[in-house]
Amino acid sequence: MPVVSTFFGIIIRMYYNDHNPPHIHVEYQDSKAVVDFKGNILKGDLASRTALKLVREWVDLHPEELVDDWNAAREGRKIKRIDPLD
Repeated sequence: MPVVSTFFGIIIRMYYNDHNPPHIHVEYQDSKAVVDFKGNILKGDLASRTALKLVREWVDLHPEELVDDWNAAREGRKIKRIDPLD
């Protein structure tokens, strides 16, 4: 599964040809979650509220890029990296 972005120990991934609704897979330390493009956890849990807050901030900053990557992945095209939080 391609890495879309990494920041502050958080890894954001997106599967090719994944199911709807559009979402990202987030890993932080030993926890994993599936998060939609509005920052809602669909599955799993992030052990850190701070990590979830950072993911939500990142999602809010990159809505168009996330949709572009989701569409590319659904069509089997290359996913582009998205800038991390600074």
